[in-house]
Amino acid sequence: MALYEIKGSFRFRREERLKKGNEIREVFKRGRRIGCRGAKLFVLENGLPCNRICFTFSRGFAGAVERNRARRLGREAYRALKPGLGQGYDLVLLVYPEDGGAAFADRLGQLRHLFAKAGLAGARTVQ
Repeated sequence: MALYEIKGSFRFRREERLKKGNEIREVFKRGRRIGCRGAKLFVLENGLPCNRICFTFSRGFAGAVERNRARRLGREAYRALKPGLGQGYDLVLLVYPEDGGAAFADRLGQLRHLFAKAGLAGARTVQ
């Protein structure tokens, strides 16, 4: 038996992306807020069979290169944690500027903490 048994897909499909401005604003407005140092997660049930996520940044978050790197790290960390999350939520991750930029392990730990605090870290599904 393998040390880790991972089930589920690690793909980040188009339908899992939250892109429309009015939907993102709705999550900001009505969603639960869960925070930790360097980031805040907004969670709102969506009634769909999958989660949709958006990565956004606070004002003054460095330049485009740093924002794009932070977005890539966030997506990869989300992809790694996605199989263990409950489904049926719209998620918006608001990232704040940090000292020297975050490494992948830092972003992974941050997301793991936020998802656990939000009650999403488990095989729960919204019906």
